[in-house]
Amino acid sequence: MACQFAVQVIKGRWFTVFASFLIMAGAGATYLFGSYSKDIKSTLGYDQSTLNLIGFFKDLGANVGVLAGLIGEVTPSWFVLLVGSAMNFAGYFMIWLAVTGKIAKPKVWQMCLYICVGANSQNFVNTGALVTCVKNFPESRGVMLGLLKGYTGLSGAIFTQIYLAIYPNDSKSLILLIGWLPAALSVIFVYTIRPMKVVRQQNELRVFYHFLYISLSLGVFLMVMTLLEKTITFSRAAYAGSTTVVCMIMFMPLGIAIREELALWNLKKQPVDSPVEVSIDKTPNPVPEIQEIQELDSFPPKSSLGQEKKTQITTTTTTSCCGDICNKPERGEDYTILQALLSMDMIILFIATFCGLGSSLTAVDNLGQIGESLGYPTKTVSTFVSLVSIWNYFGRVFSGFVSESLMVKWKIPRTLMMTFMLVLSSIAYISIAFPFPGSVYMASVMIGVSFGAQLTLLFTIISELFGLKYYATLFNCGQLASPLGSYILNVRVTGMLYDREALKVLAKKGMTRSSVKELVCIGSQCYRLSFTILASITFFGALISLVLVIRTREFYKGDIYKKYREDV
Repeated sequence: MACQFAVQVIKGRWFTVFASFLIMAGAGATYLFGSYSKDIKSTLGYDQSTLNLIGFFKDLGANVGVLAGLIGEVTPSWFVLLVGSAMNFAGYFMIWLAVTGKIAKPKVWQMCLYICVGANSQNFVNTGALVTCVKNFPESRGVMLGLLKGYTGLSGAIFTQIYLAIYPNDSKSLILLIGWLPAALSVIFVYTIRPMKVVRQQNELRVFYHFLYISLSLGVFLMVMTLLEKTITFSRAAYAGSTTVVCMIMFMPLGIAIREELALWNLKKQPVDSPVEVSIDKTPNPVPEIQEIQELDSFPPKSSLGQEKKTQITTTTTTSCCGDICNKPERGEDYTILQALLSMDMIILFIATFCGLGSSLTAVDNLGQIGESLGYPTKTVSTFVSLVSIWNYFGRVFSGFVSESLMVKWKIPRTLMMTFMLVLSSIAYISIAFPFPGSVYMASVMIGVSFGAQLTLLFTIISELFGLKYYATLFNCGQLASPLGSYILNVRVTGMLYDREALKVLAKKGMTRSSVKELVCIGSQCYRLSFTILASITFFGALISLVLVIRTREFYKGDIYKKYREDV
């Protein structure tokens, strides 16, 4: 009996959610780039433009998931997860070998390739775990996406605690940790994550709120630890203790999964009510016979039925994933891939994502150098990175739950929340461009919240406007604007302006670029112009997103989940 129940738990939908939480918690290695980017820069002798180029290829790999989406359309989720785990280990392991000097110094294009492959693995994790969970819980997709992407947002702080316990004061070993741990998690839970038949459960939303409370406790604990580490010097044993607490909290959702499966188990064991006898009056009645004859006469001939059926089959089979581009369905119905990509709604989302996520990725990648330019010590710079990671989590989770609540209760479009987050990002960039005491702490929080919220909102809006049939491909296509924005804003704008300011400092000292190994800029002027540009571009993205709010306000006034309730 116990073995049968254990099998039911492992095969159940709720265990899939628990396993996805753990896998997604290991899928945020790209957000730790600010913690180890200085090791890459100093060990390999790169200038800021080269480092930003590597950062761009990280963002390119992390956001170009079309291949993962297409593979996910034709292969099972376990295969997608295994491919992702292999790419994660291979990419980051090669970077670790290069930074520690265990292999010859690689060329810049090789480092770009390594980090692109490693970062691209998270798209396979998203496709394997996230898309599967959204399809298993279509009516709770907003909160589901918020929770899953929230754990990814927390991964930076989680990895920081683990590496301080295992590899204290060795940031190079952090690269090794983010190479083997996420790969191991995917391999362990690979066969437990799979699409299942959707079964409506009355207390489904309440269960997700219980998951939320656990994840909030994890986020609060990590935030407290981050603030304490700023003022108190912890021993290795203390870090081991904090890591143990983190692991215990992360395994609490397993208890909820077992509780829900136990309720289903007990429901199955309840006896079925005995059948009730029904007597039928067989007295002949001529009136129904006449009606029956009339109904039979009203039916078309068999040949006509066959022709209609044949026509229906032909119509169904002629619509492929590329479909009729011009004949788009209503919002919320299943779009084909080309119908969605060429729609005005997707184009507006692309522009808003280019401005918003492109600027956010630029800010996160440069956070380490921002702290250095303003004279903060290395320990404080790590605090900035952890704050972004933790508040990234809060942004992801609350954007899912809050936007869902506003949409259900007051019919407020989910797209309006994206506009608000873009405005919040603009304020954060201005506070970095014109710094004041404590401004970087404040900006780290605002960047984390807005960055996380934009990701959750983007993925949720795509699923609502264009359906779930080709969601694995569409949500990966939707984030293609992020690496494009990152390249232009990070490499072509921020990196070049930083190097220009650093060369000015060298010129004042009577030195040239060849006189120093590492090009460093110190002072508030280093990022003033570039982050003023970022703030302007992000505010423009907020204005563009308002157009989508106007276009979708009628759609969000209706019942967008009605289709899925009817299917069940």
